[in-house]
Amino acid sequence: MQQKKIPMRQCLGCREMKPKKELVRVVRPPEGGAALDFKGKAAGRGAYICPNMQCLKKARKSRALERALETSIPEELYAALEAQMEAGDG
Repeated sequence: MQQKKIPMRQCLGCREMKPKKELVRVVRPPEGGAALDFKGKAAGRGAYICPNMQCLKKARKSRALERALETSIPEELYAALEAQMEAGDG
């Protein structure tokens, strides 16, 4: 019996490869903007980040989300990410 392959993604904060399920996806939908994607199924370009504040701060400082999604990230999205991480439902 073959072992099922676990999809891996790189966190934009710590740059570590981790299983996709452990990361939070930020998506740029075709209509523009950016949003959090909890299910990992939303259409659009996705970027991944660990569900912890250090990674979010690093990614924000280096503008990694903006580069990965090729769009500007509104302050509200960073606030939503921080709130979600503080709530611990990432």
